[in-house]
Amino acid sequence: MIQPKEIGESNDRSSFIRFIIRNDGNRKLLCFAVVGGIVQLLIFKSLYPFADFFSDSYSYIYAAYADLDISIWPIGYSKFLRLIHYVTTSDTVVVAFQYFFLEATCLYLYFTTLYFLKPGRSTRLILFGFLFFNPLFLYISNYINSDPLFAALSIWWFAELIWISYRPGVYQVFTHAILLFLCFSVRNNAYYYPIISILAFTLSKQKIFYKVIGLGLPVCLIVIFIVKTQKAAEKLTGHKQFSLFTGWQLANNALYMYKHIQVDSNRLPTNDCRELDRLSRKFFGQVTADFDYFLGEWEANFFIQYSRSPLKQYMYLNFRPKGEYETVVNWARASVVFEQYGKWLIVRNPAAYAKYFMLLNSRHFFLPSLEKLEIYNRGEDKVEPIAKRWFNYRTVSVSSVSRGVQGHILAVFPYLFFFLNVLTAGLVVWLGIRRKSAMITAQGNYKVLLLIVSFLVANFCFCVSVTIVVMRYQFVPMILTLGFGLLAMENLEKGIAGEKNPDMRGAEVIA
Repeated sequence: MIQPKEIGESNDRSSFIRFIIRNDGNRKLLCFAVVGGIVQLLIFKSLYPFADFFSDSYSYIYAAYADLDISIWPIGYSKFLRLIHYVTTSDTVVVAFQYFFLEATCLYLYFTTLYFLKPGRSTRLILFGFLFFNPLFLYISNYINSDPLFAALSIWWFAELIWISYRPGVYQVFTHAILLFLCFSVRNNAYYYPIISILAFTLSKQKIFYKVIGLGLPVCLIVIFIVKTQKAAEKLTGHKQFSLFTGWQLANNALYMYKHIQVDSNRLPTNDCRELDRLSRKFFGQVTADFDYFLGEWEANFFIQYSRSPLKQYMYLNFRPKGEYETVVNWARASVVFEQYGKWLIVRNPAAYAKYFMLLNSRHFFLPSLEKLEIYNRGEDKVEPIAKRWFNYRTVSVSSVSRGVQGHILAVFPYLFFFLNVLTAGLVVWLGIRRKSAMITAQGNYKVLLLIVSFLVANFCFCVSVTIVVMRYQFVPMILTLGFGLLAMENLEKGIAGEKNPDMRGAEVIA
């Protein structure tokens, strides 16, 4: 295998392409991944001829249909759907694009890892099998939802961070900015991505000027996007908002601790908040003693989903939407009230919030639910009319080989994610203990390992603190966790071998 030091600092992209094309083993892996991907998708679509839908899917489709600049969810995926719709109405094209784009970015990450880190044969084969022959990729790509697009963009962005850390170039100022902006426009989980980008540019040997521009340009793009989105929200509802979902999430989170805190409604900031608090008091006055246990069985979005929750009751009492557009508007107006209420409760009760929401969410994090992945099309044999119109279906009826078999096929992944998280935590501790003997610094692997650990820590803090944790949201973290585990174990093994044979220490290992 060609080593990075043999490649040189100049013309790295052409060297990277030669590394893939001219190396017989890499060329075979590339062909195997491409042919395997095509065959897998053909078989999968023969079993699932229609895309998979759930409630979020219809929100994305409506925003694309109405050409909205703001919606309940970040608008990026709806713009993506609209762009494809200019070319074709086929849902199969959408699914195929999502799948091949995801696999293409995985190829980029995979060969970037081989190019810079020189993993051993076992690591290469395990990563290859997981990335390119994994049913989870097919099921996620079959959704009309932002998950596959966000995953692909995130993987591409992280691969670029590796390049920035090891082989910085001026062009990365622009590619990184565009990728970070696109991630931000597609999913709110990208909020913590700039933190990881800062670390990558810090590890980079680029000149200070390019580092500043590389970090400043995406910030400018994101700020412009935020301002434009806030103006669209103000035009829609009269209030500036960036995310129409933030208020719902904050109020939902705060209500997890409501039973255990004292709330003086007279001190609430608005009459709307006091009305919501009255509904909350009434709701919790009717719950049973084991309600906390009941909440623990849900993903951390019970008060958003449950039709009789205080949030839904507030919506029913104050709004009567007559169509899809009014639903978006009313959702946004309610979000303003919910954000005020949720923030007020959380800021005044941080310890209770940590105990009754964050601690509960931590359990969900380590063993995330399959949630929507457990069953095809919510277990139904039809879709809503807007999906029929958008994808030009003949009827609202859809079919599949089985609505429930995917739950059995994918059941192993939450447990795999749990195992990988425990393994990663143990390896981080062990690397700290054996840092002098582990061959991390000698091979330069510390940069990518540091990036992965930082990403995983930031992801954990973000997810546990503010949002629900489900398997489809932990798709990219699981890939990086597996990569970290394999690379860290390999480095520890080489370090131990180096202790036994000092002549091996610092030697280049040719795969």
